[in-house]
Order: sequence, then C-alpha cells, then structure tokens
Amino acid sequence: MTRQPFVTISDLTVDFDQGHRFVRALHGVSLDIARGETLGVVGESGCGKSITWLAALGLLGKRARIGGSVRLGENELARAPEATLASIRGGRIAMIFQDPSSSLNPVHRIGRQLVEALTLHRGMAGAAARAEAARLLGRVGIANAAQRLNEYPHEMSGGMNQRVMIAMALAGEPEVLVADEPTTALDATIQAQILDLLRELRKENGMALVLISHDLGVVADMADRIAVMYCGRIIEEATTDRLFDAPAHPYTRGLIAALPDIGGPKRRLASIPGTVPPPDRLPPGCAFEPRCTLSIDACRAGRPALAGMGLGHHVACLRAGQVLARELPHGEAGVTAAMSGHELVPA
Repeated sequence: MTRQPFVTISDLTVDFDQGHRFVRALHGVSLDIARGETLGVVGESGCGKSITWLAALGLLGKRARIGGSVRLGENELARAPEATLASIRGGRIAMIFQDPSSSLNPVHRIGRQLVEALTLHRGMAGAAARAEAARLLGRVGIANAAQRLNEYPHEMSGGMNQRVMIAMALAGEPEVLVADEPTTALDATIQAQILDLLRELRKENGMALVLISHDLGVVADMADRIAVMYCGRIIEEATTDRLFDAPAHPYTRGLIAALPDIGGPKRRLASIPGTVPPPDRLPPGCAFEPRCTLSIDACRAGRPALAGMGLGHHVACLRAGQVLARELPHGEAGVTAAMSGHELVPA
C-alpha cells in the first residue's frame, strides 16, 4: 500500500537575521509524514530538529526568513497569513514543547489554561469546557482531575506538567502532533509512561506523530521511520528497522554506538569526537567531515546530496555504499551500487 503524505515539507530553509547579515540554520530540509504514522527526528542539540517544525508552523518570529514549502493536505503554510496559521496551530497541528515549566503560565490555574485551549479550538465554554478539561486530564493519566484543574503548574511534578501539556495539545483534536523532547528531564519510569501514552493516543485518534529527540533509544520503540539531522540537513532517513540494522552514515553509527547495551557486557560507551559546529562556521564539503573517522579528501570537495539506496533508505555520505557492501547480507549488497556515482553539491 502506497503511503499518502499528509504533511509535506519541501526544500525548507531558515535564515536568521544577525543584524549585519543572515545566517542559514536550515539547508533545504525535505520530509513528509502520512496519517497515523510516527516519524522520529533525531540528532544532537543544534542540528535543526526543533527549528524545522517551528518554521513549519510559523513560530520563529520576524528575525527568521523562511523559504521552501510546507503543505498540510492542500494548504500551503510557508507563505500563509498569520490568521490562517493561527487557525491551524493547536487545531490541525499541535506541538508539545520541550519544557512544560516554561510553556505553562505560572500565574494561571491548569483549568483556566485548558479551558482557553478548548474555547479557542473547539468553541467550548462554561461548564461544558471545564468538564471536557477534566476528561482530558483523566485521559492523560492524571488522577483527581476535577481537583487538579484548580492547581497551578508549580504544584505539580515535571511529569504531571508534561501530561498537562499533552492534554492541551489534544484539546484541539489535532491531526498531527509534534512532540519536541517530550521526555526531557523525566525519570525513566515517567518517561516510559509518557511514551506509552503517546503511542496509545496515536492509535486511538489515528493522528500522525512527529517525535523529536536527541536520543535514538527513545524513538527506536516508537517510530515507523527515522530522519537523522546534522547541521540543518537530513543526512539519513530510513524505516526504523532498516536504520538500526544497516546504518549507513558515520554520524548515525556514532549515535547508535553511544547507546548503552543493557543486556550485554560492560564496556566504555563510545562517543563522537568534537562538537556540532555553529551555523556560521560550517566546514567546507560534508559538515560531519571534521568529526568523521572515515573521511577522505573528496568529503571536503563538496557536500554529498541525499541519495536513495533502496528499501526506502536515503543517505548523504560518499562512503555509505562501500561500508554497507561489507556489512549487508549478500543479497542486499547490490542496493548500494548507485552510491558509487553519488552526487556532490559544490562546497
């Protein structure tokens, strides 16, 4: 069955006004997501994961210059007026932000904030809105929901505030839910509960879920597909099983190698040398080349374009074909042949 994209992002760019010049933070990102699908977006901090979706929803402010296309069904969002975006945000597309303590208003009770979302997106008010707010709190696993409506954010734990944020996102009955680091700063038990809740809500409502994380371990159990980002670009994209079975980009391999093996022998965790370069000081050619142990001279000559390797697998790396040819089963090695002529974008 062919996937029918519901949200399609094409060649999305973001430039930030630094006063004397514009600095590009997002370099032509293209991805899509179908109804009912979970897309994981991973990478280190500063790689462009959150900016991609903040730009798609018009939430970056006036100092950001956005190019490319963002389509929700038949609607173009990239150049849509603010009134159109306001009607879509929180309604058709909702976003759970990283830090619930800074996203919730500390001077208003939880009930008031939930009722405001219900009024804005579903036209509810009065007792009906308050009853629905209590139902949503109960739906996300908060006990004594009617009583909790009268509490302030500081009276709840971080995990409970995260659940409140999920309830607010669900208030508009969204078709797409973007969860930006939804388990940050939560202990392991609460983290598992939040992820189970998101999985259950996606199945019940048939909504698409975008799970943004710097932790491949978090998305491994949730996502149908994973897009790996580095320095404002997607450098690898594949189904979750494929990505973990045959990671083709050295950066993806480094992220996977950094995951602890709970059931295996004790070993020192691997780490990727260096740090993510700032947007205004990217190296020539492949942005990952200075940190890559497999780089060759050609990696500095131009930026490798994202190329298909078969089985829905795309990667932007000159060495991907050779690496996978050594590691894949004999019958699959042929899918890497196209990589021998991998296109280079001039540095």
